Amino acid sequence: MEWHDLCFLHWPVAPPALQRTLPRGVQLDTRAGQAYLGVVPFRMEGVAPLHVPDVPGLSAFPELNLRTYVTVNGEPGVWFYSLDVTQPLAAALARTFFHLPYRHSRMWVDRQGGVTRYASELLAPGTPGGGRFAGAYRPTGAPLTVSADSLEAWLTDRLNLFSADRAGRVYRGRIEHRAWPLRRALTQVRVNTLAEPLGLTLTGEPHALHAERLDVRAHWLERAL
Repeated sequence: MEWHDLCFLHWPVAPPALQRTLPRGVQLDTRAGQAYLGVVPFRMEGVAPLHVPDVPGLSAFPELNLRTYVTVNGEPGVWFYSLDVTQPLAAALARTFFHLPYRHSRMWVDRQGGVTRYASELLAPGTPGGGRFAGAYRPTGAPLTVSADSLEAWLTDRLNLFSADRAGRVYRGRIEHRAWPLRRALTQVRVNTLAEPLGLTLTGEPHALHAERLDVRAHWLERAL
């Protein structure tokens, strides 16, 4: 699959607020004692199993996720709290086969003059909060040279995703891609209620990075715990 016009928006969060949200065996990863929540809007294209042609309506759609960073058996990775997409069948398949909290949302994305405007609203009647985002972003400056020990690498260089089924079994999905083509980003976040189900409100200017495009291969899940 291809990920296009992606923006990493990160806010620092007190570790205890997130550790209690994780299942047994999943340890919150911190940097210098600080945890982070990330909101990541982007567009996906070419979403299909290897050597299978694209399916109209299923292989290209926007995605917006809320994530933090964890370790399982010492391996670093990503933990997702929500992944919002416009395609209900894709959301259902991802929930079933990857045990990931995909949700069906109404989304609007527009890019003009290098500025991406992005809005999302959860389509789940009766769901209190936790489902709205609206903002804009654009890359700025030269491409970054990211050192392995930098915060930028720590936030983005994650080649495992972890998830859990209803019985609490934890799974790992491995991801392959080249180094992120990162630049700084200028952002304006007007609405962001994604963290409300965690009892958190994300305010202030986020740490923001932009990536124009990345080709990604995701592997099927395997048991981690």
